Amino acid sequence: MIKTNVLLALLRALIVDGQNNHDWQHTTPILKAALESSGRFTVQVATSPPQGQSLDGFKPDFANFDVIVSNYNGQDWPEAAQQALEEYVRNGGGLVSVHAADNAFPNWVEYNRMIGVGGWGGRSDKSGPMLRWRDGKVVRDAHGGGGTHGQFFSFVVETRDPDHPITKGLPARWRHTRDELYATLCGPAENVTVLATALSDVTHQEEPMLMAIRYGKGRVFHTTLGHSVESMEDVGFVATLDRGAEWAATGRVTQGVPANFPTADTVSKWEPPATK
Repeated sequence: MIKTNVLLALLRALIVDGQNNHDWQHTTPILKAALESSGRFTVQVATSPPQGQSLDGFKPDFANFDVIVSNYNGQDWPEAAQQALEEYVRNGGGLVSVHAADNAFPNWVEYNRMIGVGGWGGRSDKSGPMLRWRDGKVVRDAHGGGGTHGQFFSFVVETRDPDHPITKGLPARWRHTRDELYATLCGPAENVTVLATALSDVTHQEEPMLMAIRYGKGRVFHTTLGHSVESMEDVGFVATLDRGAEWAATGRVTQGVPANFPTADTVSKWEPPATK
């Protein structure tokens, strides 16, 4: 990855994991390495108690960080932790939702406002509209939401907002490695900028892959990419994760686009930095 200006203060990122229907034990280290490789972040991890155990004492100190990266999809957090995250983001903190983190907390109203749209967990038309890209603009579909995906395959991501700091300089079309392509996500869909989409093999609609959401004074970057280690070891995933996390933390992006960013025809594999 392209390194940033060494004079910039490192941003503090916290990855939250511990429960997920995906392989968080192996994907969290990739997220950590990806963020650190940008030269913009120091990274800590807060791991919840495992599924079935009490989460009563689980309350990460969000206020000590510039951005929270959620790799969590499991039991509801205690009310104190929920309120702490709401206040943190509302007052200007950054949040990143990675892949199945948008499956989490279907009944937590403010979380769904933070991520814009989500899937599964009983979400339905009553949760809010889906966002699709049609005829050069975002449209809101009121019926059919809930969350689905089709095959595990490589697909082309299309940049829809080339002027946003996260996607500025990215190719108009770039091929992502094999992943789950989430579709029919639904929710409050408030203050959402759709940054990139991909054509679903299930719905045959252009579904949002990357989103930027405003919540109070805070910023949220929502990526639906990143099902597995293979899905994350992709230059397109890592570059947009790093840029999205920096934007969520600061409102700007200082990182350049990697020279080996994927093209419309070619996947670009990301190699984690060698450990000493």
